[in-house]
Amino acid sequence: MTIHDASSRRQFLQTATAGTALSLLAGQLAPSPAALADESGPRGGQRPLQLALASYSLRNFSLEQTLAMTQRIGLDAICLKSFHLPLEAQPGEITRAVEQVRAAGIRLYAGGVIAMNDESQVQQAFEYARAAGMQKIIGTPRPAMLPLVHDKVQEFDIQVCIHNHGPGDDIYPTPDVAYDRIKTLDKRIGLCHDVGHTVRFGRDPVAMSEACADRLLDVHIKDVTAATPAGHAIACGRGVINLPALLRTFIRLGYTGYLAFEYEEQPDDPLPGLAESVGYIRGVLDAL
Repeated sequence: MTIHDASSRRQFLQTATAGTALSLLAGQLAPSPAALADESGPRGGQRPLQLALASYSLRNFSLEQTLAMTQRIGLDAICLKSFHLPLEAQPGEITRAVEQVRAAGIRLYAGGVIAMNDESQVQQAFEYARAAGMQKIIGTPRPAMLPLVHDKVQEFDIQVCIHNHGPGDDIYPTPDVAYDRIKTLDKRIGLCHDVGHTVRFGRDPVAMSEACADRLLDVHIKDVTAATPAGHAIACGRGVINLPALLRTFIRLGYTGYLAFEYEEQPDDPLPGLAESVGYIRGVLDAL
């Protein structure tokens, strides 16, 4: 299992601390969304990876509050969970939500995680994503639904990113299991690699990302306390995942999707841990 060594962790935590402070300061000063969304590095160039928010992190908050907190931590892209845009929303409701996201200076790039257990759920997911202008569905289609998903990605031209859920997930515990089921299907059917769940299953997220690179369409970035089923989410840089090595791997692989922060702890007060995670990842990227 790949984990931090002490010196690596200290080095990157020191770098990340400054990034976290800047994120929190940005929220206090409340600059424009455009300024908050600036992902330029310390020398003026763009950071090599794009960052986003998986809105499950803010599941106990309204869409308005979620967008305000997304601005506050300086992210300009979001994947909305149904807490913030219900799957059964009417067209007018979807239009209003999309306008709220756009007015906040944030890009609505995906929805999910969405269950796709039968034909009606598959159809609903694609119609929902199209109505909201989403490019991706982060989903968990049942294996029996994959032929239908194959047809729908061709009809709608919307990607489906299968999300792994680690221990307790009998269908897609790790990305390679999903990869084996989709490798002959349309390439718009790929993976959302949840690196935390991969580690909790006892697998190396670097090796897993390399093995599935050609179908890697989305990433849920996080840290966990242990490489066992008992491991739970913690702010990035405080857990056992070697995040610097993982980020180097994504850059080397030429990954062009988002790293979406999915911070699952403290659902009633997630902003400190989420801001620390964003600052840490930015600090690592700036130090690579």
